[in-house]
Amino acid sequence: MYKIVNKKDIAPKVQSYEIYAPEVAKNAKAGQFIIFRIDDKGERVPLTVAGTKPDEGLVRIIFQEVGKSTIQLASLCEGDFIRDFTGPLGCPTEIKKYGTVVAVAGGVGAAEVLPVIKELKNVGNKVITIIGARCKDLIILEDELKLESDALLFATNDGTRGKKGFVTDVLKEVIDDEKINIVYAIGPVPMMKAVAELTSRSHIKTIVSLNPIMLDGTGMCGACRVTINGKIKFACVDGPEFDAHCLHWEELASRLELYKSLEKVSLDNFTHRRECKCYTK
Repeated sequence: MYKIVNKKDIAPKVQSYEIYAPEVAKNAKAGQFIIFRIDDKGERVPLTVAGTKPDEGLVRIIFQEVGKSTIQLASLCEGDFIRDFTGPLGCPTEIKKYGTVVAVAGGVGAAEVLPVIKELKNVGNKVITIIGARCKDLIILEDELKLESDALLFATNDGTRGKKGFVTDVLKEVIDDEKINIVYAIGPVPMMKAVAELTSRSHIKTIVSLNPIMLDGTGMCGACRVTINGKIKFACVDGPEFDAHCLHWEELASRLELYKSLEKVSLDNFTHRRECKCYTK
């Protein structure tokens, strides 16, 4: 059992938790993830490690309430326990001195970008971070991102913070103004695909962190398979980071849409049970 030590609301329906998991805290590196399960009947859900405090045995996770398990997780309180907290899983981000790095994050992808840019900054890279959200109220971790970035830029759909438009609009301006050595992107699939198309035209190496559906997290089930350069890879063991210019984007989007439909049915049933007072924690 793993204890929720700290809980904080950081945006509407976005939570930051610190979980007491000493072994994970000691071994996790930027870019890796964990899989949690709330109870014996819960589903296995992957979340990127948003930070660690090894001396205190704490692992930070940040999540948005979008499905049954994340809604259930958000209903828990400090001092409560969850059944499983497995990790670290996946391959860590390759940290080295590239020169100028642009990190692009959409929505809660900012939580995944944070530990990556921190490590990239520590080895001497210039880090430009671009954060996208629907509106200013949905921007998270601004102070922490600013601390780890040489420049922090914003794009919002409604123009309430930064440039009105998309992260690619801001990225294009940065590409026009500076020599970029590598781009790191994490967020919704359409956003990452748009970033990849833009950087491909400029021949800028681009890494994306993928979040396909996962079950076991060890490469056995095949649910998280993606196609890279015509070859099947598994995001849980070969990733979650891949070369954006080698990824079969249409296949990834198609598989995610299938699972989203199944998740919606599950969530509708879950909500109905709660409204009928048939559900108990």
